[in-house]
Amino acid sequence: MLTLGTEKQIEKIVKSKHRGLLMFPEDFSWYGSSEAVRKAQQRLEDKNVLVRVAQGIYVRPKESPLIGAVIPTAEKVAEAIAKRDKIRTVPSGSYALNALGLSTQIPMKIVLPTDGSPREIKVGRRTIKFKKVSPKNLLAKGKVSKLAIQALKELGKENISEHEDKMNVK
Repeated sequence: MLTLGTEKQIEKIVKSKHRGLLMFPEDFSWYGSSEAVRKAQQRLEDKNVLVRVAQGIYVRPKESPLIGAVIPTAEKVAEAIAKRDKIRTVPSGSYALNALGLSTQIPMKIVLPTDGSPREIKVGRRTIKFKKVSPKNLLAKGKVSKLAIQALKELGKENISEHEDKMNVK
């Protein structure tokens, strides 16, 4: 029986998946050794089948007629890493303020308190920082309540105006 090489097997799987899906070397671990998988992903990147988003994170990009290859945002990368590592994260600081519409600034560094291991990942010009915190800081249920708590922490008690105070009560 003829078997395909690691690169061909991975290429076949990658092309069967939808565009925009983030892929990690662990997703292909049953096709060969970790070194063979990394090398195959590197070769697929050289062939323009995959795009390297960050170290060990690849995507088959969506294509746009206007701008070409569209890769996932840093936020999507952070969500994929959290899902892969089975960790909880909470957006914090200026990222939480922006997500709630309380600020128009888009932070270049996304800080995510987590119960996982601390690390920094560079995605394009932006940085994702996973910051280890105590589990009690991750207890809020629901995305909006997590964002609101972190945004209020970022603003501080003395910086909350009457308008923002009324807005948060509703």
